[in-house]
Amino acid sequence: MAISIIDSPSPPSERDPLLAHKKHKVTVNTRSLSSDGEDDDDTESDNASAAGPAAPLSPPRYLHNTSPARFLVIFAQILIVQFAGCFDATVMASSHPVITSHFHAAAAASWLSTSFLLASTACQPLIGRLSDATGRRPLFLGCLAVFVVATAGCAAAPGIGCLIAARGLCGVGAGGLMVLGDIILSDLVPVERRGLYYPYSSLVYGVGCTLGAAMGGLLAEHLGWRWIFASQIPVMLVCLAVSAVAIPRDLGVQEDCTTAGLRDSLRDFDFVGSGLLCAILTTIILGLNLGGQILPWSHPIVASALVVCAACIPLFLYVEWRCASHPLVPLDFLSRAPKANLLASNFLSTMLTNSILFNMPIFLQAVLLATPTRSGLQLMLPFAVTSAVSALTAYTIARTRRLRWSVVAGASFFLAGALALAQLPGRRTPHWLAVLALVPTSVGQGLQNPGTFIAVLAAAAEGKQRRQGLATSVMVLVRSVGQVVGIAASSLLLQGSLRYYLGKLVVGGGGGAGENGPGSTRSETEVIKRVLASIESIASLEAPYRMQVVESYEKALRTLFAGLAVLALVSLLILCPAKVPRIAGHSREG
Repeated sequence: MAISIIDSPSPPSERDPLLAHKKHKVTVNTRSLSSDGEDDDDTESDNASAAGPAAPLSPPRYLHNTSPARFLVIFAQILIVQFAGCFDATVMASSHPVITSHFHAAAAASWLSTSFLLASTACQPLIGRLSDATGRRPLFLGCLAVFVVATAGCAAAPGIGCLIAARGLCGVGAGGLMVLGDIILSDLVPVERRGLYYPYSSLVYGVGCTLGAAMGGLLAEHLGWRWIFASQIPVMLVCLAVSAVAIPRDLGVQEDCTTAGLRDSLRDFDFVGSGLLCAILTTIILGLNLGGQILPWSHPIVASALVVCAACIPLFLYVEWRCASHPLVPLDFLSRAPKANLLASNFLSTMLTNSILFNMPIFLQAVLLATPTRSGLQLMLPFAVTSAVSALTAYTIARTRRLRWSVVAGASFFLAGALALAQLPGRRTPHWLAVLALVPTSVGQGLQNPGTFIAVLAAAAEGKQRRQGLATSVMVLVRSVGQVVGIAASSLLLQGSLRYYLGKLVVGGGGGAGENGPGSTRSETEVIKRVLASIESIASLEAPYRMQVVESYEKALRTLFAGLAVLALVSLLILCPAKVPRIAGHSREG
């Protein structure tokens, strides 16, 4: 906004010599803050002579000339689609035993989650970069349309292969919606006010994850697993229509939305780094899911996948450091404190969170012999705790402008939660105690996630060079990679431990009364194969074998939770020496 002021004849003042060289017409840009003290004084003097004492300028409530009513509509759409993305990300936690049993493909269970997360992670950087040239609106609507079509494909999938492919396409749409929702919020809300809206986002994330884990098993067991996906379609179609009207057409466009601008954006995008990151994630998931479980570690497919992964990691770092003009993950985000500490700690805590989320239903169903519905409903309390603590944390940060307490306390609660899970007494655990043991980890997630997100945004605001969109994309990317690696690595550790204990306790027990007689090697081998194929088969095993299998799961899960405690300790040690940014109108170190 520009203000033109015309000098009028007035009695001489002590400032006349300073203004003698100025033109009679002075134009002031009220949206910029000058660093030249003399010019600021002149401007204030002119405003005072023309309109009396000047009121102090206050930052706009919303950016991009957005009215409060329009912002609320846009914000509501962001929350709804992000709720759907979180719902889809966790819905397999309690429903995958039912789905894989329907298709007789228990070995493919982890792919129902990893295909979604892998596609989501791979597409987010490209979509975020393209939105700078095309604007946020076209890509947001496009991702929403892809999400609707893919969700319909999941509901109608005739086989496990089609379902996994549809889940991958669903991940593309959901990943784009998640990152674009955060970027749109960054476009519309000043950084000093963003903490006021994070509680709502945190609440939606928590409720979406809660209902995804809880309703997945409930819907799959009582209405059929296809209704998990079909029930989302009408709501998403309404969001598609409303978002097409509410989101400004030029939101986020850095230059004119022309073919040349889009071509320049594509030329500057780090396709090499993105491709290498996809290769790393794909090969590590392939190797960890197949190695030692479906194929031996020496199998050419498994060995090749791990070799390619090991070769791509240093190549990716080199490309991001030396070659990419607009790197996917800038070097300073990986090498400079406190951003590197915050991102590394949050990566590990995300791995830990998703490992627990994916494997705790296995504890409830395989060790405590709970139904899928009950195991899903029992996860509601921990997710509710995460939502409440996250909202309270974000509100406290907005009021106090202090961040360090939340991230350090969150990492400490993660460690306490993992230790609590490792100390559970196995099949003698009351259901209420198993749920209660998840609370410390839930508190840690609620403390660390909003604190880390806002701290990375504050650390990225260096002087006048604010990189909010880039920081948001990097943060979302790190968390997405943590989700993928967490599920794959925890599945490897659990399955490896489970096979070891099954072989030790079931085959070596010799006390079973199987169909081929006590201690029959054939019967014990069949029991192991049956258990590894379907968790639901544990309840139908003969009494001696059932106790042996339950004990095997108990010991394997205890091994997993002990490993997660080590991971939580490393996350805390990485975070402790970091000087976490503090918000005080502008970001500064403190």
